Amino acid sequence: MDIRNVAIIAHVDHGKTTLVDALLRQSHTTLKKDLKDTKQIMDSNELERERGITIFSKNASIEYKGVKINIIDTPGHADFGGEVERVLSMADGALLLVDAKEGPMPQTRFVLKQALKMGLKIIVVVNKIDKKDARVDYVVDKTFDLFLELGADENTAYFPTLFAAGRDGKAGKTADLAKMIDINPIFEAILQYIPEPKRDINKPLQMRISTLARDDYKGRIAIGKIQNGTISDGEDIAHIDRKGQISNFKITSLATFTGLEKTYVKKAEAGDIVAISGIPDITIGETIADLLSPVALPLLNIEEPTVKMIFMVNNSPFGGKEGEFKTSSQLRARLFKEIETDVALKVEENANGTWTVSGRGELHLAILIERIRREGFELQVSRPHVITKTINGKLHTPYEKVFIEVPEKYSGIVIQKMGQRHAELVNMNNEENTVYLEFIVSTKELIGFRSEFITDTKGLGIINTIFHEFFPDDGFERKRERGSLVAHETGITRLYGLVSIQDRGELFIGPNVNVYKGQIVGQNSRSEDIIVNVCKEKQLSNMRSKGEGVMEHANTPKVMSLENSLEYIDDNELVEVTPKSVRMRKIVLDKVEEKKRLKLLKHK
Repeated sequence: MDIRNVAIIAHVDHGKTTLVDALLRQSHTTLKKDLKDTKQIMDSNELERERGITIFSKNASIEYKGVKINIIDTPGHADFGGEVERVLSMADGALLLVDAKEGPMPQTRFVLKQALKMGLKIIVVVNKIDKKDARVDYVVDKTFDLFLELGADENTAYFPTLFAAGRDGKAGKTADLAKMIDINPIFEAILQYIPEPKRDINKPLQMRISTLARDDYKGRIAIGKIQNGTISDGEDIAHIDRKGQISNFKITSLATFTGLEKTYVKKAEAGDIVAISGIPDITIGETIADLLSPVALPLLNIEEPTVKMIFMVNNSPFGGKEGEFKTSSQLRARLFKEIETDVALKVEENANGTWTVSGRGELHLAILIERIRREGFELQVSRPHVITKTINGKLHTPYEKVFIEVPEKYSGIVIQKMGQRHAELVNMNNEENTVYLEFIVSTKELIGFRSEFITDTKGLGIINTIFHEFFPDDGFERKRERGSLVAHETGITRLYGLVSIQDRGELFIGPNVNVYKGQIVGQNSRSEDIIVNVCKEKQLSNMRSKGEGVMEHANTPKVMSLENSLEYIDDNELVEVTPKSVRMRKIVLDKVEEKKRLKLLKHK
């Protein structure tokens, strides 16, 4: 069988998923009834559709001129690097999508770097040429510069270039939209430039697992590319784990991909991407091999986590009221189920009944929490902390490369704020009243900056970060500059109580909201915490003076999303997450009671 395995690489929002839609539809791929009128077919997850980003890699298969083209959709965000690295191992080439206005962006750099390291053949597709402010020649030059910067050899650096308007389902060899008819030039380029997979059907079976899925009836499903040999349904095979230990198993089901669906087959051969079941404890990077002559393929290296958080059962006064799953055993089972399919995530059990969950970044962990809460779980999480390590007796901490794009008038405040975080400015360009800044900064000092940046730039700034490397710890620890407004008692917030304290700072909640003692209801304008009475009601009397209450007005509260809450909290605070609410609270709800308890312990 003639096969091509192609990964699609792009920065967030450069039109990758829309282009895949066009490829699927114009190849007359059979789609389920519920998907025929759906946009972003590949972004099947509810969160992906809401945020407009690809989080989970997926496989699809298209047939064009008798050639089977396996398309591998890659996440565009660096926090999902664990996904990217392993799915690229299934590909023999890649389509690099670049926005015709923005050009190559930080996440493009991250995924392209991995692809070049693996020696994949790259086809560049300049997408969204239908934009009014598209600058095609500039973008092609910038992409060429990026290839050279990442160390591409001469053969790779002179890449074939196509131009496309993915939304319209058109592509061509020139940037003239009027001459474009359909998406077929991309199919032709794949057949011309992407090599067939290196394979030998006559060699003993070798297959490396790149992705895991789960089926309620079949158990764990392992997905990967067959490197050599053939595999059959019901065949006895050898499973070689990460430690090199060999176990024998029988394949209970074998499927290839047709369109977006799995098609169960009796036999598959080298070069194709297949999904198998029957091996209960298989994990990513391991090898399926021939029973008589098992030879392991090289293991996949996964980037190590840089940020960790403590997860715990929700023990707040409102705990157990809004969620379906709230016990420690349910939460534990869910976290350990997640690490079966997400190799970039680590979960450690702590002696006090909590769990330390480590991931590639704040967004990686925030997406996990959001998915868990939507499934009906209640939990509490601590402030994110960076993961440090000791190298040659010195403490090292992770650093990020930060790429910022802001209107010129806001560049001063951004440079000032980054300077306060001891960031090193490594590059600065000013093009058409837009300033492009590049910094290297410690991850621990960057936590909490994103929401501040959006406020400072009036929402017009763009910020992207990628992991740089571990450097010796500089000893700086950024503290929050402003304290919290903390609820004095449990009850329902009243307009009268909120109006009387809104001059103290910024409120996070409005009237008629249930709160409990110790819950954070706003941010103080000063550095210390203040206990406030937001449930205070106006004392009624039969006397009223002229004009009373006319001048009073309530400020609109700032609604804190999950990510905003995680960035906001301090070490003595937690975020309470339920399917219906995101609340912030103090770890110790009653400070007076805590002081009494500590005093008693001291006397004893």
